[in-house]
Amino acid sequence: MKHNLAKLFFTLCLCPLLLNANVQLLKKENADSNTTLLVIGGIHGDEPGGYFSASILATHYKINSNNLWIVPNLNKDSIQKNDRGIYGDMNRKFALIKNDDKDRKIVEEIKEIITQKNVSLVLNLHDGNGFYRKTDKGNIFNPNAWGQTCVIDQCDLNQTQPFGNLNTIAFDVKNRINKRLIEDHHTFDVKNTNTKFDDEAMQHSLTFFAVTHNKPAFAIESSKNLPSLSQKVFYHLLAIEEFMKIMEIGFTREFDLDEKNIAAILQMHGDLNINDNISINLSNSKKSLNFIPVRAEGNVFTFSNPLGSIAKEGRNFVAYIGNEKVVTLNPQYFKLNQTCTDKFDIIIDGVKETLKKTSDIIVNTNFNIIKQSDYRVNVIGFTAEGLIDESGINIELKDFDKRFSIDTNNKVYRVEFYKNDDFCHMSKVYFIQEHKNE
Repeated sequence: MKHNLAKLFFTLCLCPLLLNANVQLLKKENADSNTTLLVIGGIHGDEPGGYFSASILATHYKINSNNLWIVPNLNKDSIQKNDRGIYGDMNRKFALIKNDDKDRKIVEEIKEIITQKNVSLVLNLHDGNGFYRKTDKGNIFNPNAWGQTCVIDQCDLNQTQPFGNLNTIAFDVKNRINKRLIEDHHTFDVKNTNTKFDDEAMQHSLTFFAVTHNKPAFAIESSKNLPSLSQKVFYHLLAIEEFMKIMEIGFTREFDLDEKNIAAILQMHGDLNINDNISINLSNSKKSLNFIPVRAEGNVFTFSNPLGSIAKEGRNFVAYIGNEKVVTLNPQYFKLNQTCTDKFDIIIDGVKETLKKTSDIIVNTNFNIIKQSDYRVNVIGFTAEGLIDESGINIELKDFDKRFSIDTNNKVYRVEFYKNDDFCHMSKVYFIQEHKNE
């Protein structure tokens, strides 16, 4: 059954970015189950297929039996910079890491997660160069390539370890993937690095750390030579689903797994919440928004998208989804009033309503914010000459200066509420029908 992607929404409540946790661990669990798949994305910041796949897994999949744990963005700083590792290769720091290494806290935290008792199997998501082939067929198709592989460090673990037959599982997964290729040359294969004896560099990797602690672990590598991010994500999700089937992890998703639907989901950037009094939809926002009312310091930014992050660039705040710079926020500093009401009255298309603070205002023709004592309203992009407070006025779409819209379609505008010149909260007014002049 096909589903309307416009109806999909993010189901996880993610932690504010000012928390001290170095690793974002998202859990989808069922009671009375000890079988847990741990999926890790973003150990390399320049491999977006891996971390965007982990994000979609977190937001668009429901787990009906057994457990799924997801770390969507292990190397957040490098993801923002679209760099393999701004402090060096994080995937070469699991055997030995210096005390002053800036990746140390992250590496130690993910080690603790991997070695938890109920972690049954670990998948580390990558994008690799070329297309792996056992025989040399040119610069892209050769034994030195990593793309389109299920990588194992050795064939087996302890015989009593569930899912310890790494080689058998890897070949099972690659055979299943190869039944659903987008193009014939996208074929998957198994790459055994025989790490303990043949690959000194891989002895420092996350998956080898896992297997040396008797945890089944695999690296899934889509190819960097695939033409689109959606294709990379398709193969990652396809592989993850096959592992979940092997582990008897029941799941449902609200979309058909194909390149077109994945491309649409990748454009769904979700919402950014600032200080619990501003909400911005990032999916269709302009690239730059000016005079955003925030504190001078101590602002809390929360994203509905697991890959959301904030960087301070000069005086501006820049919101990222993964490696994509989505919107630059030019701040205007205000004291936040702690005594503001959490509701406001409004007339929308002639009907009076009471809305909670930050609620979206959905309008066909016009709206009118009802006056409140001690409050003033600033409708950004609307100007009534001589008025400081813009409540009590019927406002239509034609009354706005389009330069001040927050969306690329010029249909969404900011409505800000102040009390005694301190900022309270902001709502967004959405015009869903074009105004027609008589």
